Amino acid sequence: MPADPSELSTWSHVKYFGSNLFLRGLLLGAGLIPYRLRVPMMGRLVTAMGRLARFDKRVRDNLNLVSPELSDLDPADLYRDVSDNAGRMIAEIYAGKPFHERAKSAPITGPGLIALETARADGRPVLLATAHFGNYDAARAALVARGHEMGALYRRMANPYFNEHYVDAIKKNGEPMFEQGKRGMVELVRHLKKGGIAAIVTDLHAQGGQLVDFFGKPAVTSTVPAELALKFGAALIPVYAVRQENGLDFEIVMNAEVPPSDPLTMTKALSADLEAIVREHTGQWFWIHRRWKPYVPVGKAARQSDSPVD
Repeated sequence: MPADPSELSTWSHVKYFGSNLFLRGLLLGAGLIPYRLRVPMMGRLVTAMGRLARFDKRVRDNLNLVSPELSDLDPADLYRDVSDNAGRMIAEIYAGKPFHERAKSAPITGPGLIALETARADGRPVLLATAHFGNYDAARAALVARGHEMGALYRRMANPYFNEHYVDAIKKNGEPMFEQGKRGMVELVRHLKKGGIAAIVTDLHAQGGQLVDFFGKPAVTSTVPAELALKFGAALIPVYAVRQENGLDFEIVMNAEVPPSDPLTMTKALSADLEAIVREHTGQWFWIHRRWKPYVPVGKAARQSDSPVD
């Protein structure tokens, strides 16, 4: 987890304040450009900036790690697709109405929609498991527009100045929002106890999690979504917003509800479900993540969680 803002040094505050000024100015300036041009422009810009930060190397390293699973992919092409999608997503999150209109018109496919509607009719809570794929906020906005009000669990940004307006932006796609941590988890649990819907991202390295194969390599994965689903009788449904060929529209794919069993089996099912859709749309998953970091025992993970370095 990022450090609490109160724990940051003066220099860290100065550094984060300066970088936020730049990013905020960039976003405000981009907002003056028509949406249809703004979104691809941000994709190209983030692609160029990412190369300076050596994110292309991160993509190459991750691809090499899972080879020969994806040996036919070109790392340069994959980086371009990944960074372009990331830039487009940033532009969309801050776009407001034009993005919401695109999300509202997105078709929803897959058996998960019926599972969601059935759970709602039965008064059951629902956990929508998603990932850093396509634009996950498009799925949330699309379902909210159809009357499925939902909360979402999010991870605080390391930059507290950027985090403030980022959270304001994602709140426009649906509330309530629960910040990852003890307080946020308590609020999420209360929400589920009331029979609510919540979205949760499942593809981040989770200290203290379980080793679950992802593209043939073990990745430390949180079993919390499955544990919550079992504890509160919630329907656990994978959902993804797949970016379409024009780069602006989406298809919301809701796959079959994960059958209740035990946390590890259900978590493996979620990982396999994500892997399957990433294989179909490889460039839409965030290969820049350090997804395959080493496993850390629970005791050591707890100590490291107090560190200012994530």
